[in-house]
Amino acid sequence: RTLTSTTYIKANDSFILGNNEHGSFSVKLKNASTNDLELWRAPIDGGRHSPVTVKPNETVKVSVEKNTALRIENNTKDQATVELFVRGDTGLSMGYKN
Repeated sequence: RTLTSTTYIKANDSFILGNNEHGSFSVKLKNASTNDLELWRAPIDGGRHSPVTVKPNETVKVSVEKNTALRIENNTKDQATVELFVRGDTGLSMGYKN
């Protein structure tokens, strides 16, 4: 199964994909913003690991383990835009956390 989304992240906010129980999934993410974004894997039972910096107009592929969220952090003063293509378990919660 696949899921496609263009997501907007406010300044100094984060978008959390998969902060619930789920199987593994992969994300192809394009940073359609003018600033760097930080990606983290965050197991739902706590912690975070494997940071990735995504430059403007860069596309990265990230494999995410089961029961682990992908946190997309926008630590800038400008709104960010990301284009997401998700493959695998698409029964993922989606939300913001600043």
